[in-house]
Amino acid sequence: MPLRVVLADDHLILRQGLKALLESHGLDVVAAEPDGRTAVEAVRRLAPDVVVLDMAMPGLNGVEAAHEITRREPRPHVLLLSGLDDPRVVPAALRAGVRGFVLKAQGVDDLLRAIEAVVGGSLYVSPGASQAVVDACAAGAGAPDPLSPRERQVVQLVAEGQSTKQIAQLLRISVKTAEFHRGSVMRKLHIHDTAGLVRYAIRQGLITP
Repeated sequence: MPLRVVLADDHLILRQGLKALLESHGLDVVAAEPDGRTAVEAVRRLAPDVVVLDMAMPGLNGVEAAHEITRREPRPHVLLLSGLDDPRVVPAALRAGVRGFVLKAQGVDDLLRAIEAVVGGSLYVSPGASQAVVDACAAGAGAPDPLSPRERQVVQLVAEGQSTKQIAQLLRISVKTAEFHRGSVMRKLHIHDTAGLVRYAIRQGLITP
């Protein structure tokens, strides 16, 4: 039986191209989703073997989607696909259950090697990754994240310019709960304005500048 794959990328042409390439190499792409939130739902519905997530997706980025997936469905092997060679995302990604880091600058053969490695139980890092990324992976998850997964989602949405009401709708929580999470984030990080949250989100790789 071919490996069943769910992939997510917010760029349609990349999503279609990646689906075609993987299928041409014998993998069964059971869903190709436009964002992290629909990818989480697809994984829950289809129970794939492998999940390939773009890092930079609006609403729910690859790391946060990975956390939602591995929290609910421990079976899939999760890989992060990124155009950024950025070690800042590695600790949070490892904590979220990501076991493969593939750079978009690499070819499809690299992604296939990554899939084979993580399915076999190994950690995979693209050979084109910087030494800083390799070192971050070797160091493991590192210190615990001061924010909960929900708080990280709120930070990303604030940094993307969403209002508290919009955040509540997107996360399917009350406005009061969204306000509580935002206040909790600011207290934990000692940040006092939206600009500070945006700078934090950029430093953590939650959004791209």
